[in-house]
Amino acid sequence: AHTGRWGGSDNLNLQNLPSRGDNAGKLKKAIEAPDGYMIIDADSSQIEARVLAWLAEQDDLTEAFKNGEDVYKIMASAIYSKAQEEITKEDRFVGKTTILGAGYGMGAQKFRAQLKTFGVEITEGEARHIISVYRDTYPYIGALWRQAGQALEALTKDSTTSLGRDGVLSLVPAERSIRLPSGLLLRYDGLIPVRDEKGIQYQYKTRYGWNKIYGGKVIENVCQALARCIIGEQMIRIAKRYDVVLTVHDAIACIVKEEEVKEAQAYVEECMRWTPEWATGLPVNCESGFGKSYGDC
Repeated sequence: AHTGRWGGSDNLNLQNLPSRGDNAGKLKKAIEAPDGYMIIDADSSQIEARVLAWLAEQDDLTEAFKNGEDVYKIMASAIYSKAQEEITKEDRFVGKTTILGAGYGMGAQKFRAQLKTFGVEITEGEARHIISVYRDTYPYIGALWRQAGQALEALTKDSTTSLGRDGVLSLVPAERSIRLPSGLLLRYDGLIPVRDEKGIQYQYKTRYGWNKIYGGKVIENVCQALARCIIGEQMIRIAKRYDVVLTVHDAIACIVKEEEVKEAQAYVEECMRWTPEWATGLPVNCESGFGKSYGDC
C-alpha cells in the first residue's frame, strides 16, 4: 500500500543524506539559506510510536508521551527489571530501539539484527526476551495487529468493519482498501488469501509483483500514512506564514528572515503540536533548531 509519504526524485534524495561518518555534517552545512535568511528545521518527535499507541488505545503509553515521560527508560526498566534511575545509556538505547522498532510485529531475529547495525550485540535469547516484554507491556498494540489481520480476511470476503480507536479505520472491500479518518485510502490491490505451510497468508499486487501483507505490516502502513496526513496539515499551516522548502521523513524545514527567526520558531513549533479533529487525544510534539545552514539546525 502506498502511504503517501514523500520521497526524493530527479536523482536528488535529501532524505538519504548520511547521518554518520566523516562527511555527514559537511553535506548539510553546504545547504545554506539566502542572505538575510535562516533555516528552521523542526522534527516531529516519535510521531509513529505516538500514533501507534493512540490508535491501539494503549493509553498508559499515550499518557507517558503526553506527560513528557522518558518512554525509552520506561521500556528499558521493564526489559532489565531495573529502576529507571539505574538505567544506563546503552540500556536506554535498547529501550528506544524497542519502542521505535517492535511496534509492528518485528520478531526476535530481526530485532537482534537491527541492534547489531547500531553496534549493540545481544544473544538470540535476550532478543526473544525483549520482544516478549514489549508485547506483554503493551498488549493493546499486539491486539491491534490481530485486528488488522482479521481486517485482511474481511476485505477478501467483502465484509465491512472498522478497527482502531473509536473505529477510526474503516474497510472498503470493493476497493480492497482501508479508509483513514483523513479520507486517504490505503489500497491493497488484488488482495488474495494464499495457503502455505503456516496456514492462510495474504498478498496483494504491486507494479513490481506480489507483496506479502500481514496484520503488523498493515498497522505500519496505517501509522506511517496517518503521520504523513498530520505532518501534511501541519506543513500547510506553517506555509501560510513561511516558505517550507524541505521535508525529511517527519521533519519540516523552512526559510525565514533573520530578524523573525525566534518568532518563526515559536510559530513552527505551535503548528507541529497541532492535531486534526479526528486525532483527539493524540499527543504530538516536536524539537526544532535554526541556523544559517541546514547542518547548523
